[in-house]
Amino acid sequence: MAVARERAEREGAVPGRGEAGAGREGGAEGEWAGRPWPVVVVLAAAASVASVQQTAVLPLLGRLQAALHAPLTSVAWAFTASLLVGAVATPLLGRMGDLYGRRRMLIGALVALVAGSVLGAVSTSLAVLVAARVLQGVSMAALPLTVGIVRDVLPRERLPTGLGVVSATMGVGVGGGLVLAGVVARYTGGYRPVFWVIAGLAAVATLVVALVVRDAAPPRTGRLDLPGAALLGGALVSLLLGIGQGRVWGWTSGRVLGLLAAALVLGALWIVVERRAAEPLVDIAMLTHRGTIGASLASLLLGFALYGGFTLIPNFVQTPARAGYGFGASVLAAGLLLLPTTLLMIVVSTQAGRLMRRVPAALLVAAGSGVTALAIGWLAVFHDHRWDVLGATVLLGVGVGLAFAALGTMAVEHVRADQTAVASAVNSLVRLVGGAVAGAVTTALLARDTLPGTSVPTEHAYATGFALGGGVALLAAAGSLVFHLLTRGRR
Repeated sequence: MAVARERAEREGAVPGRGEAGAGREGGAEGEWAGRPWPVVVVLAAAASVASVQQTAVLPLLGRLQAALHAPLTSVAWAFTASLLVGAVATPLLGRMGDLYGRRRMLIGALVALVAGSVLGAVSTSLAVLVAARVLQGVSMAALPLTVGIVRDVLPRERLPTGLGVVSATMGVGVGGGLVLAGVVARYTGGYRPVFWVIAGLAAVATLVVALVVRDAAPPRTGRLDLPGAALLGGALVSLLLGIGQGRVWGWTSGRVLGLLAAALVLGALWIVVERRAAEPLVDIAMLTHRGTIGASLASLLLGFALYGGFTLIPNFVQTPARAGYGFGASVLAAGLLLLPTTLLMIVVSTQAGRLMRRVPAALLVAAGSGVTALAIGWLAVFHDHRWDVLGATVLLGVGVGLAFAALGTMAVEHVRADQTAVASAVNSLVRLVGGAVAGAVTTALLARDTLPGTSVPTEHAYATGFALGGGVALLAAAGSLVFHLLTRGRR
């Protein structure tokens, strides 16, 4: 059979190794040659379902506080825990996908999502809920795993479109989680029904992936970098816990300063370990690689801006008008106000692949980041009317849809073919780190500046948060533009 395949490759009947897709290991199997797009659609849907859980709890923070009798800074861990675990699970499961098969690891990530969702649905305490969110966070590794499979099954000329669609589904799922939470909360009480719905969606996604997707690249040999995973997780936990508890314990308290110092020490040790490891969890050199540093920076900053905005907007509009701002919106109304964001992410992401054939990906990321900065920054100044929020969410959908769809290509277009999987994983990792930091920083801002005698954040606290998110997105736009100018003409 090997002789027959080699003969077919020479005659052009079967794509040769490395010819059909950028950076694929061994090329796509013959069974994928005529029908890769159904697989891409299934993978995009799976990535979207895995992304839904990231934000589904955000409109429910008020319900969580009431049901679990916990302050905002504690309840916020129901959001940040998932992103934190995702930041570690993304490179770890990506590496396991190389060793044991990406399809197997994708199914494992979706099974973890099912288990975490069921645990969240039956939880009665904050500790159990956070444990559920930890399990759900494992599913964030679905995006780089699906990107890896898409690389294996699509021919080179169709790869930008495929990567754009799959990468953008992360943003679609993030927005969809807000809408889903609103719709379910409209007809149910508490927070548990949302977890049941996510469990059902994840179970269906798991089944479809198991039936449709097959590995097109052979597994590699190697070993896992568990010390690197432990140090990365420890550094992130220390950093986020220090930020989140700053107001409660005092920013100059020994515990907060100790946690921040521990984050620096563990982060430094992680870099040392990764540089010396034969097979590191994260290729540190790739973080500063001249071909990827622009995409890594943009992904980190956009992750912060997006998750910061999605944390602020639903809670702002749900604030009762008697606070002097806000609209007293229901959870459903808060989700519907963000529906334009989700719909426009879908529309824009489907066009981004065509645009990237004529416009460099870095320029599209810069444009999308600029629109995102305008959307979030607008709310720092104009937020007295519902149409202010609606207009901002429309712009946010355009900006994020364009930027995230182009980021998948920007992250890999200036590296060697055999480095694309690593570059994609690093890009996903820094995006999740940015989102996790945004969750901790945003909730700390809201908890620090409250109306006298209440736990309700002031209007100034929200304005500060929106201004910060807009400024960070603007930095992403500037960085992407500079990166384009520096890499222009280089492939």
